Amino acid sequence: MDSRVLDAFVSRATAIVHARLQPADCVLALAPLMLDLVDRAAAFLDPRHFRADPDHYARHLVHAEPDDSLSLYALVWSPGQWTPVHDHGSWGVVGVLEGVLEERSYVRISCDREADDGIQLARGGVVLLRQGAVTGFVPDPDHIHVTGVPAQRTRAVSLHLYGRAMDSYNTYDVGAGTRRRVLVEHS
Repeated sequence: MDSRVLDAFVSRATAIVHARLQPADCVLALAPLMLDLVDRAAAFLDPRHFRADPDHYARHLVHAEPDDSLSLYALVWSPGQWTPVHDHGSWGVVGVLEGVLEERSYVRISCDREADDGIQLARGGVVLLRQGAVTGFVPDPDHIHVTGVPAQRTRAVSLHLYGRAMDSYNTYDVGAGTRRRVLVEHS
């Protein structure tokens, strides 16, 4: 394992984050770096980062800044594994290492963005991200989505960079119109 690739990425990403750019500008600056990182992931990822979990998608911490300004994870998605409908409360940049990752978006049509109930969500579009693809998102307006791999597809592996320590996120119950904050585990 050659940590120089990861170290160089983290150094450049940290400089961008500490420049206090707007979230959209962070994503714009970091997406090309993620594209390069995806191509060079074999240099710094080891077998534990590719380990699946039979019960749910697996989140493996690759790097976290001590000041919680960014975190990088390798996620492993077995066929049929999905996130709940959620938002991140942060910007993010995602790159796909293997397989096809599917993202189904939601649009919040209720006005009060601070409310945890009475939330109306409408289904939005779908994005299929193949190996080598990079995408990004910003928190305002809410980036609400569900991500995973349909049962008929092969597993996917992706890198996820967030503008904070991603130890929790908001999940949505679309039918009940509610939102709640949940803790998210990783290895």
